[in-house]
Amino acid sequence: MSEDRYQQRQQRQKEKVDARIAEARQERGILIVFTGNGKGKTTAAFGTATRAVGHGQKVGVIQFIKGQWPNGERNLLEPHGVEFQVMATGFTWETQNRETDTAACLAVWEHGKRMLADATLDMVILDELTYMVAYHYLPLEDVLSALANRPVNQTVIITGRGCHRDILEMADTVSEIRPVKHAFDAGVKAQIGIDY
Repeated sequence: MSEDRYQQRQQRQKEKVDARIAEARQERGILIVFTGNGKGKTTAAFGTATRAVGHGQKVGVIQFIKGQWPNGERNLLEPHGVEFQVMATGFTWETQNRETDTAACLAVWEHGKRMLADATLDMVILDELTYMVAYHYLPLEDVLSALANRPVNQTVIITGRGCHRDILEMADTVSEIRPVKHAFDAGVKAQIGIDY
């Protein structure tokens, strides 16, 4: 491709991008969902949270199924003022007690509702919330109401597989992460700094 044709193509592309930027005039928080069966949903959420904290924004985190093992994201972000509330029972298939899991979910959700009503929080992460809705530990209507009534400038990120269609419909941005290959399938165990 000649240099002239390349420059013309790049100029057309720039004009398209500039036009889209000029059309985007709304300023408000958005609802982002990272879903799908691939690895990286929580990582994407915390990458966004790290960016927000780096810009001086205030972030709160609810983690529904992380349990008590070491948490690199928490180790980094909590000293920078990020509040973490963690559902202490861990993975639901470890406890195998629906009553205990439901109670733990509802207890941490109280913190989630508080954060979603807090206009001083620029961002709230609801990590692995999709499972709580899918397993009926958390009423969908309660989640939808809290999301709909949050402060106008608050961004929320929801992660987890199998996100409910009503949450997907409400979302402004949805990214589906699909698996191509995973080290665990080849027998490589979860590693600190990579997987948690």
